[in-house]
Amino acid sequence: MDLSSPLIDRIISRTPLKGRAQTGRVVLEIDLARGVLVAAPDNPLQAVKAMNAPTMKVLRENLRKAAKDKDVVGLVVHCGTVPLALAQAQELALSVEDFARYKPTLAFAHGFGELASDLPGYTLATACKEIWIQPSGQVGIGGVHLGITLAKGLLAKLGIEPQMAKRHEYKSAADRIAADEVTEANREMTQAIANSLAHDFVETVARRRGIGAEQVWEAVSQSPVTPERALDLRLVDHIGYRDEALAHAFEQWAPKDTELGADQLRFVHRWHPGGAVGGVASSAVKDLVERRQPVVAVVGLRGAIVTGRGRSGGMGEPQVGADVVCEHLRAAQRDEKVKAVVLRIDSPGGSAVASDTIWRAVHQLRESGRPVVAQMGALAASGGYYSAMGADEIVALPATLTGSIGVLAGKMVTTGLYQKLGLVHESVDSGENAAFLADDQHFTDEQWARLNAWLDRIYDEFTHKAAADRGMDHAQLEALARGRVWTGRDAQDRGLVDHLGGMDLAVERACQLAGLKRDRIHLRSQPVLGMLERIRPADSTEQPTAASVDMASVTASWTPEAMLQQLASRAGLGLQAGALEIPRLVVR
Repeated sequence: MDLSSPLIDRIISRTPLKGRAQTGRVVLEIDLARGVLVAAPDNPLQAVKAMNAPTMKVLRENLRKAAKDKDVVGLVVHCGTVPLALAQAQELALSVEDFARYKPTLAFAHGFGELASDLPGYTLATACKEIWIQPSGQVGIGGVHLGITLAKGLLAKLGIEPQMAKRHEYKSAADRIAADEVTEANREMTQAIANSLAHDFVETVARRRGIGAEQVWEAVSQSPVTPERALDLRLVDHIGYRDEALAHAFEQWAPKDTELGADQLRFVHRWHPGGAVGGVASSAVKDLVERRQPVVAVVGLRGAIVTGRGRSGGMGEPQVGADVVCEHLRAAQRDEKVKAVVLRIDSPGGSAVASDTIWRAVHQLRESGRPVVAQMGALAASGGYYSAMGADEIVALPATLTGSIGVLAGKMVTTGLYQKLGLVHESVDSGENAAFLADDQHFTDEQWARLNAWLDRIYDEFTHKAAADRGMDHAQLEALARGRVWTGRDAQDRGLVDHLGGMDLAVERACQLAGLKRDRIHLRSQPVLGMLERIRPADSTEQPTAASVDMASVTASWTPEAMLQQLASRAGLGLQAGALEIPRLVVR
């Protein structure tokens, strides 16, 4: 079920605050400890549980509106516990930084990590003009730590033999289950990713704090540093508790002949121009006005890419079906009000066929005269990059993991596991290659040749299409491919993406390409479906109502087999969706 429509955002943001009418001056707040939803909830129960957790979309849009609202005095960000990946923290920080161009901002943290590093939290804090830290806290910004784990030895103890092939040396998603040792290519690539993330962090902190990069590197090498040392290095502005930080903000920010206090605090996602009641009324008027304006549609692509319709998260990570994404893109193409599309991608990749299907739909949308801008989240690699590369422009965050233009395939032979468990198993085939991908037989020489020929064909098609889309010679593109993962920052340097930024920049680029003014558009999710349309059976594959995930796939995600697959995936074993995937990397 797709609940990414404006309905959920309205439920979360417009429920009245009992006994606390919003009137007059307000000081906005973001409390990261309450969580931030990068995507809308998968089901109504999650939506109810997430009532106090805003979506990234609501934070972006409300900060943009509040920046020029005369009743909004400033913004306080509580960022001691940031449940966001580094790229997601970068995107939210961009919105806070834009707000800070118009209004005062203050970040407070009990501490940035306890002995550990907290790059996402401190990244977000530096977007504010002032940073406060509790006296007992510390600033942990000790750099970037990545790990490489190979599971072939563990699988051997279980009697499982991986048989994998890849294109090419940097396609390390295959290495995690099939390699005997860490290859030099894998080590080189992972080190380059860590270096890129660390250097971008240092340069961003230096720019925002107005200090030299060498001073930030000094703090990195000494991390974690005490509040007093952080103050000396100009990493923070004040040492104090939450009540002292708020009292300081109220005193410094209060307009002439006006007092500010706790009653003026309001969460960003609970704020409306004109107050709680007036805000809903003005929003209704705004909705009517926006319906007459040209539309920039946002199509989401989140999760491992699969053929068919995909499934919601269940107990594990979501899968996005190419059929669903293409239906959304076709719906935008048929809507005369839609003048441009932003394709928002957060995906580790997946099926080569499904990714190519989405690529084709993107090109068809462009051929209709509507510009398409791909916006990458924390991940947009392999199949995720395949889906993005056909867009007019690509926007990525510095910490986005992208590229991985390569392919892998194979199987896990489990005959040894059967023997260890004392199972008697016999295969029965009808057809010369019926057991081609069966897990109870090894590849024959002929089958290895067939598998390698298939990988060569997919890789050749992937790289040639990428070269054409990015305006490069094939040789130039192929040197950047070979399965190598790049950060968004390094990808931009090499021409694989066009701009560094978040969703706001992607919308601005879409508007500019379509000849639209940013303040005179209606930005909406695609497709726009009412409650009845969500549950009404579809009449054809061209009907937007057919875009919801079928319940059979949701139910299937809770079977014992699916749960085991999800657990194996989280442990770094197995491949979820297909030939175009990226290895899991966690920044610590």
